[in-house]
Amino acid sequence: MAGTDDEAVAAADEALYVLTAVLLTPAQFPSVLGDDYPEACTALGLAPRADGYGLVLGQDGDGARWTVVIDDVSLVAVAIASWDCGMEYELSPDERSVVAALPGWPLAVAVAAPGVPAPHDPDPEIADGPALTPPDTGSWGAAQRRLGADEIALQWAVWREQIDDDYFPSTDEQPTTAQAHADGAAADGEESAPKGGHQGVRRVLAEARAYVDSPPPLGRVRSSFAPGDARTLRADGPGWSMVARTDDIAFVLLDEEPGEVLPVGRGPELPGLLEALDKMAVRPS
Repeated sequence: MAGTDDEAVAAADEALYVLTAVLLTPAQFPSVLGDDYPEACTALGLAPRADGYGLVLGQDGDGARWTVVIDDVSLVAVAIASWDCGMEYELSPDERSVVAALPGWPLAVAVAAPGVPAPHDPDPEIADGPALTPPDTGSWGAAQRRLGADEIALQWAVWREQIDDDYFPSTDEQPTTAQAHADGAAADGEESAPKGGHQGVRRVLAEARAYVDSPPPLGRVRSSFAPGDARTLRADGPGWSMVARTDDIAFVLLDEEPGEVLPVGRGPELPGLLEALDKMAVRPS
């Protein structure tokens, strides 16, 4: 586990101006950091903890970036829920809950604390190790693919309305391809007509089926709220991400298909696969 170097913790805790916070738990973690919970923890030098962590991102009095890791997950969850509702909430972790103070930020933060110097990495003499930096999302790769899947899950209705039910073959499970940009913008021109199964999508569905018999690392399959009786499913694997609604279709993104979103019709097999994945998925508590 990342060390709780006394000097680093003291520097971050002395006057931390909190800018934002995120959860790092098996059911909710910044997917840009990894395909599953253990991988996301490893990216921060943390050991996977059953109850997870809260990550508090802020600046010290000199403007240096710090990520304070705490074990009080409930505190961070309440703060995030309050902020999402437009309410003020002063997030002040008890020093006894601090697991580590990591220099830098693992995620991009668009705001800065007022009245202190611009955000910068801490002095190497104070920091316990190299400063964290957000994953490179400037070019297509695993991080960009996972961010694209995040966007589809958040904007499901927008993506779903681009795909008419007539787009899919009705006889069997025939994954089809629709060109679209993972940043949320529709591709130029009209969608291509349905065509035969996509080899990459078939591989993803086969690997997802294998998860049912041989559970993957914690967090690779997650289930979250959706309207009605449905659930939103998120599954990730080596080189791929899938987002689906248990009562609807699925979307697949692949590392080898930059910027493309591949819709998968329900057919006779997808409903059963989604139901099985939902039963084994981790859920927010």
